Amino acid sequence: MKPDNIILFDLDGTLCDYDAALLRSLEELRAPEEDIISTLPRKNTPKYLKARMDLIRSKAGWWAGLKKFKLGMDIWETAGSLECQRTILTQGPKKNPKSWMGKKMWVDANLGEDVDITITRNKGRVYGKILVDDYQDYIEEWLKWRPRGLVIMPAHDHNKYLKHPQVIRYTGMNLPEVSMAMIKKFGG
Repeated sequence: MKPDNIILFDLDGTLCDYDAALLRSLEELRAPEEDIISTLPRKNTPKYLKARMDLIRSKAGWWAGLKKFKLGMDIWETAGSLECQRTILTQGPKKNPKSWMGKKMWVDANLGEDVDITITRNKGRVYGKILVDDYQDYIEEWLKWRPRGLVIMPAHDHNKYLKHPQVIRYTGMNLPEVSMAMIKKFGG
């Protein structure tokens, strides 16, 4: 294996079903007179809702208990058959160190204790030939520094409009395309 054949995997919304879990947890805190939240706000989150989300995410056990996200796990398993190093690259909230512990617990339980993890505030600073991530802002920051990089993006409603020549959106129906792109990127 070439030492630079590195594929970086996000956790939240990529390998873990973060959105569904957070929506379920928010529903448990919703007052009867409040509207049901069916989509997580990505920008301009109301202050009361941000406080609830922070409360939910402040527990390591919440992170550790997230369910696997099938689209991301498909890509993880496909990459496992390639000559590459799979590494977790996840964003770490500054004010929530328990999330860091919970994410590590999730990786250990679901992927194995030997999987490398990088927790960062800026994904653009971390090298890899391929990034697997669902969140547009992180993708754009990483691509700014990787003119030859490849992004594989598990499909969500919040990323359906991102179009970029270095991004393949994985819908669950195009795994052969994703697999061939990874093989080509690693020189196979």
